Parts: sequence; structure tokens; C-alpha cells
Amino acid sequence: MRVTNGGVKRILTALVAAVTLGVAAPAVAEAAPSSGWNNWSCKPSAQHPQPVVLVHGLGANDTVNWFFHAPKIAAQGYCVYSLTYGTGVLGPLVGGLASMRDSAAELGRFVDRVRSTTGAAKVDIVGHSEGSTMPAYYLKFGGGAAKVAHFVGFGANYRGTTLGGLDALAKGLLATVPGLRGILTTACGSCTEYLAPTAFLDDLARGGVHVAGPAYTSIVSRYDEVVTPYTSGILNEPGATDIVLQDFCRTDVSGHLGQAVDPNVTGLILHALDSRYQPRCTPFILPL
Repeated sequence: MRVTNGGVKRILTALVAAVTLGVAAPAVAEAAPSSGWNNWSCKPSAQHPQPVVLVHGLGANDTVNWFFHAPKIAAQGYCVYSLTYGTGVLGPLVGGLASMRDSAAELGRFVDRVRSTTGAAKVDIVGHSEGSTMPAYYLKFGGGAAKVAHFVGFGANYRGTTLGGLDALAKGLLATVPGLRGILTTACGSCTEYLAPTAFLDDLARGGVHVAGPAYTSIVSRYDEVVTPYTSGILNEPGATDIVLQDFCRTDVSGHLGQAVDPNVTGLILHALDSRYQPRCTPFILPL
């Protein structure tokens, strides 16, 4: 059967939709923001002077990825803000599709808006999945290191993913199907940037992901089925803190998606933002 470029594009768009919606947080009805979440009149307190910027994963948006964690962070007295970035062929509610270099610039503009509106000198960034990778690029190459106090990534990924071995199939298709790489790059630039080795990941890794200034925390799960191996999210660099969920709470079996609704992740985020907060292990049995 002959597949035309138009047919390839339609198939690819459907595949991107399936993959990105699978990587996004579990689907739920959009929750109304809490009083401290995306409340642009919120002013940071002396106890928590940095507003918290939440950065979603590939295929998610500013609400679906954060309906669980955001209200809990705001309830601790933080001003909390989330954005949808990198939208494309799937419309305004599906983000993270653009090249992560472009999305890093978009994040930089949002951080500047938060700083200007709140009067804060710096923000804290918390990100899930691509929300760890792309902000790391912003910190290293986009001037973010001077504007961010704490950077927390969960379901983190700094070295790409094998997709459980499917990366070889994807690379084979990209190498043999005429025009496929260009179509995929247009539809989901970040997708191709994750298929290591890539120029984006090489740039991020060169000299170390971590840069001086922000306090880095990386949270990973041994059961992550999207970021494979899960050690792709371990920085193992001076000045960075790496946490394996199961080392903190052995009864936590969350995978990649489950971390978006995992109370143990919430606790670890809050501790990373303020060491006075002491997280507690809560058995968590959502193996997603």
C-alpha cells in the first residue's frame, strides 16, 4: 500500500495525539484554581518569598497536570502559577509539543511576568516530565539561573528515553520513511529531541545539567514506564539532590503518570522548596 505524505501526516498526528495524551497526567475534569493558584493578585509572604511556577509534561496543560499538587502547594502559603506552553497541531489545550528550545524561551517570558506581577526577585520552578527537561535548558541557556531559587523535577528526564525499547523502532521509521522526520519535528519537536542522541540533549548534558545558583532536586520512580531507564532523571551532580521515590517510601509504586497525583511527591516537593516541611510516607498503589 502506498502512503502519501498527506497520509503520513494524518497518521503521525494521530500518533502524536495518542502518545502525548498518554504521557499527560490522568484525565480529569478541570478543577477551578484555588485562591493561591493562578491568582495574579497574590503577593508572596515573608515565609515563602518565591512564587512557584508549575511546568507541565508533554501533552498536558496548565490545569490537568496540576489539579492535585497545585492546591496543596498553595495551601502551604505559596503563590502558585502554571502555564500551558509549546502548543501546536493538537490545539491550545495540548502543550509541550514545540521544540524545547522554543518552549524554554516561552517559559522565560512567563517567569518574567510572574516576577514583575508579584514583585519577587526569584521564583521556584516545579516540573513534571518535560517540565523537568525544558526548564533545565532555560536555567542553563535562557538566563533562568539568576531568576530561580529552587528547581524541582519529578518524573524527571535529562538524558532522553528508550520508551521501553521502542526508540529503536521510532528511529528506524524516521530513517526510512521519506519526510517523516520533518513532519514529526513540525508536529512534535520535543518528541524528536528526546530520542537520544540529539543536539538538544547533548547541549543540556555538556559540562553538566546543573548550573550554579538554583537548588536542584530530581525525583524519579523505579516504576516509571515512560522515562526508561528511570535513571535518565538522576542528575548525580554536585549541588543537586536526587530522590528515588521507593527509597523514601517503599510502598509507593507510582509510575510516570501516577506521580502527578502522588501525595508522596507533593511532600517531597514541599520539602525541596522549604526544608522545614517534613514529608511522610503514604502508601500509594496507582501503578501508572
